[in-house]
Amino acid sequence: MARQERAVRTRRTILEAAGAVFDEHGYTATTIAMVLERAEVTKGALYFHFPSKESLAQAVLDEQLSLGDVPPHPCRLQEIVDMTFVFGHRLRSNSLLKGSVRLTMDQCAPPGVDHTGPFRQWSDRVVEMLQGARDQGELLPTVQPRDTADLLVGAFAGVQLMSRALHGREDLGHRISVLWAHLLPSIAVPGLLSGLDSRPDRGARVLASAQSGELVGAEA
Repeated sequence: MARQERAVRTRRTILEAAGAVFDEHGYTATTIAMVLERAEVTKGALYFHFPSKESLAQAVLDEQLSLGDVPPHPCRLQEIVDMTFVFGHRLRSNSLLKGSVRLTMDQCAPPGVDHTGPFRQWSDRVVEMLQGARDQGELLPTVQPRDTADLLVGAFAGVQLMSRALHGREDLGHRISVLWAHLLPSIAVPGLLSGLDSRPDRGARVLASAQSGELVGAEA
């Protein structure tokens, strides 16, 4: 059991180090030696978990979806909003997430690395959540979940990329808030709009409340 726990910790250490290096240098310029130096593990330990740079990059990509998890909310639209803010908040400091996003946008990744996966997975998740919102009467009748999900995922990708390029993501919360200010009126039924919370600090408040075991209401 102790050996298994140590292996889990070592794998996580390598993933976080790889995320940081991929974020800083991109896929092509990153080397296994850079990851080894950052992780402070042996080559044998790294290759035990990841037999190649491609498999390491894929593992970093595969972690992305779980890093967008948020506490469930009675209002499904609010939960979708929360997911974007929590993801954006984590993106400012989580090296593994930053590396995963960099790989998603990196068109130089080889065919063996599926950098398209996160786009499809995020869209599928949002579709499912929008369908739940529709079942609860939260959506306008004109909303098509797949089209709306694809628009949201694509717009978020562009917003975070622009925020990184211009301000090192320091203004990402504000940009996400502006994004929702334009999207929500075309998605949510009018009676729901005033109760939805899309203020720039929403991500920090949701995470703080999750740690304390409390729910941040849409009206908070």
